[in-house]
Amino acid sequence: MLETAYSEALRDTIERLEQTGSPVITDGEQTKPSFATYPLSGLTNLVPDGVIIPFADGHTRQLPRLAAAPFRYGVHAATYLEAARRYTQLPIKQPVISASALSLLYPSEAIPGYARDQFLADLIDEAELDIRGALDAGADSVQIDFTEARLSLKLDPTGGLLRSFVTLNNQVLDRFTADQRQRIGVHVCPGGDHDSTHSADVDYAGLLPDLFQLNVGRFYLQMASEPDKSRVLGIVSQLLRPNHTVFVGVIDPINPRVETAAEVRDRVLEAASILPVAQLGTTDDCGFAPFADDVSTARETAFSKIRARVEGTELAARALGT
Repeated sequence: MLETAYSEALRDTIERLEQTGSPVITDGEQTKPSFATYPLSGLTNLVPDGVIIPFADGHTRQLPRLAAAPFRYGVHAATYLEAARRYTQLPIKQPVISASALSLLYPSEAIPGYARDQFLADLIDEAELDIRGALDAGADSVQIDFTEARLSLKLDPTGGLLRSFVTLNNQVLDRFTADQRQRIGVHVCPGGDHDSTHSADVDYAGLLPDLFQLNVGRFYLQMASEPDKSRVLGIVSQLLRPNHTVFVGVIDPINPRVETAAEVRDRVLEAASILPVAQLGTTDDCGFAPFADDVSTARETAFSKIRARVEGTELAARALGT
């Protein structure tokens, strides 16, 4: 019964994403428990009292804690990609969770017989398999969700935690060829859950220099909800390398108002006045419901916003002559 509902939700989502005109689509993560915890499905060596993530509106999310060795993914992202492929021939971008996010599963006190270093070695192996499996299954691109990046600066303003996250994620990325890394990107945002954020008060300027040390070809950056876009884009322009493509957020999923195509066009043109057009793309700031129990955004609103992104991006492309 549940599998039938999952399949119908997936089919409907892909059909409606195709109708928006988007040249690349996702599966909408319709059958994941959350964007962050899908690899934990079916694992029996977890307990529920892990790291707590507070949001600005007072609600929290809590990760589980690893209680025993070994750490292995219960599900890999290729499973979702293969299911989506049954319903579309369009290119598919496959999201995966970062190794750094899952590193938070290991407790502060060592697990007997399973040192943190061994856990991290196993985690790097699994994170590599997750990305490689998606690429081998035909993903047009793979997006690593790294939403804990901005949060890390709230937890550790010195930047030490952020730099350790970047180092860990690069240990995964270094296992891929330069050509493969051009198809791998990283997404950052201040969180988006029940129309609230966990780190919107953290200055982008503290994040971006370390973020651009990641060995990826694509950066998906929350921008629509950023109060001073031109300042942030100016910092990005200084960090941009010739092999980078930056997808700027032009849709704010937390705001219930649907953006107009003209608004999106103007946001793209602002970005194009600062960044090279050939290295520019568009995206949404964040997912519309990154956790399965988040019903704060109606499906109709989400698809209307995506359609506005597609139409506004096309308007901007015509204005730029591209």
